[in-house]
Amino acid sequence: MKDGYYLSVYANPVGLQRVLNVTYRHDANLSLWHKQKDEVTLVAHWEIERISGQKQHRTPFLDEAHLRGFLDERLAEHGLTLNDMTEVWGTPDVDTISDYHLGDDYPQLAYHALSHLYSALLLDTDKYFNGTILGFAVDRGPEFVIERAVKEKWFAGCVVQDGKITIFPVDSPAPLYGAAKDRFKQREGTLMALATATKAYGRSDRQAVLEGFTFDDITSMITSATALAAIVDQVAETLVPDPAFTLDESLVSAVMKEVQAISVLIMERNVERALAEHQIDPAETRLALAGGYALNCPTNSHLMAKYGFTELIAPPCVGDDGQSLGMALAAFLKKSGEQKFSFRFPGAYLGSSDDTLDEVLRDHDRFIAGVSAYDDATAVADLQEGPVVWFNGRSEIGPRALGNRSLIADPTTYTSKELLNRHKQREWWRPVAPVVLEGHAADWFEDARPSPYMLETFTIRGERRSRIPAVAHLDYSARVQTLTSEQNPALHRLIQAFHQATGVPMLCNTSLNDKGEPIIEKITEAVNFCLRKQIKVAYINGTRVEFTGFEAYPEREPRPRAHTKFTEVPENAERDIRLALNPHQLPDVYLYRYLHDNLMMDGVDITTAEGARSVREAVDAQFAADPALRDRLENRMRERGEKFASIGAKYTF
Repeated sequence: MKDGYYLSVYANPVGLQRVLNVTYRHDANLSLWHKQKDEVTLVAHWEIERISGQKQHRTPFLDEAHLRGFLDERLAEHGLTLNDMTEVWGTPDVDTISDYHLGDDYPQLAYHALSHLYSALLLDTDKYFNGTILGFAVDRGPEFVIERAVKEKWFAGCVVQDGKITIFPVDSPAPLYGAAKDRFKQREGTLMALATATKAYGRSDRQAVLEGFTFDDITSMITSATALAAIVDQVAETLVPDPAFTLDESLVSAVMKEVQAISVLIMERNVERALAEHQIDPAETRLALAGGYALNCPTNSHLMAKYGFTELIAPPCVGDDGQSLGMALAAFLKKSGEQKFSFRFPGAYLGSSDDTLDEVLRDHDRFIAGVSAYDDATAVADLQEGPVVWFNGRSEIGPRALGNRSLIADPTTYTSKELLNRHKQREWWRPVAPVVLEGHAADWFEDARPSPYMLETFTIRGERRSRIPAVAHLDYSARVQTLTSEQNPALHRLIQAFHQATGVPMLCNTSLNDKGEPIIEKITEAVNFCLRKQIKVAYINGTRVEFTGFEAYPEREPRPRAHTKFTEVPENAERDIRLALNPHQLPDVYLYRYLHDNLMMDGVDITTAEGARSVREAVDAQFAADPALRDRLENRMRERGEKFASIGAKYTF
């Protein structure tokens, strides 16, 4: 394998997909790598939502030129272009080679799940090649951009022993959570939070769900909705509501308690089957987790505590926002052959930096009350007065604030939680996470372990609960980030100062973004946030900025950051795409159906008269067999068009 730079791109195909608002992937991202002999380095990782402003970015690029231009803009941050890449992987429009992926290596299992799996397994190759790892990739389901066929099994587990891997299918609880998301119209994280926010409860037949429904393949998309409906009916009949919440909130909370309990049972079954079949001792085994369900902190901590694994291995971007990592790490492993490569994940701060503070301050000079250097005592006093914006260095990757694009506050007063939720337009009951000095975590939380990426939940010790009311859930658990000076020297210094002043070695830490908005990436976006929310102080790359004149600030929405070609398709560009890719003028509803049928797309070339005719005939036959199909497709197209035109805080997919 040649030395040089490699680029892994997880994005949607371009062209007709953009014109017709067709998307297969979400949380688009890319990662830049460098190989020198047997050493592999992760140089940068970009989540496209931070640049476009579209939460869980999924809008396709307009055409190949747009995609390539976007990639060159990112690479320019490191003095590179696409021409400097040894190979490009992950998206057909820019792939330079096709021998990198694992689709053919595992004919039973979805490549998407395998990429998730390797994004965790190979975070430290010393651990992969020396020791035992039990891994699980559990999400809602795959996409089919690289791998076209629907595989028999959708979710993957593995046992790695000194670099020798055995991969097998597993069940995933994520389809059940996905069914709840669809039914209740709330994101999975919100539903998880609501489950622990109330005292409401009800009963369901958990064992019947576990034994009566499948959670390992394409059928899980349907069976999970049926299973959820049964859970809802049973919980509604036995519901004991919480008087502090509405009846609807109590019902959803009680249902999600049951969904969580069943999800844990599914993961326990996965673990116990693997331990028994492969005869491994959890006390000598690391647990690796990836896929969207790995954001479920209570499950992660439960598995660690119940089975006694030695360590939890997971990237900060465990969801599809880490797919470019997994695709690349699997590619390095595959293409290195018998030669072991060496890699260690460098930490979460792999996004973009911004040094435009002076320019932004000039643009907002009438709202600036003062600018000064960071000072420990002043920073602690600021925190005791109210929430502070903390913007430092390169942005963290993944969906959770890890200390470089954060809204931080004093955890010793419940008012902090109220203010943070108000600033972010969140429900009053939403919990706030603590970031705690790693060396003090065990003094404040039961069974605490290093948790650098906020992927575990620990219970606050009884004698400490009254001291940190802002970060406690109803059950006195907290989703914890542990911090060392090596991880983040600037934030570590601040928390040390706060600890010295108050005796509390932690701060409230929530992501720096408004409702429906991705985490803020640029200084101008952070200043906009402060002025709209009337936050008095921001610390930006080590500089204290104090604001004033909030009432006169004219902007009421987050600073726009959408790339124009993600929101607008110029008429001439659309015409050119249609002429090139649909020269025989198939109507849009036929094209839409064609773009959602992999077998048809791969087998029929619609740029030929014969191909266009065969598609028309095939879709006509489908319309004849299902007279309501055309209306469903046209309604879907209309809805998608509205959503694609609404990037930003106003709309979240």
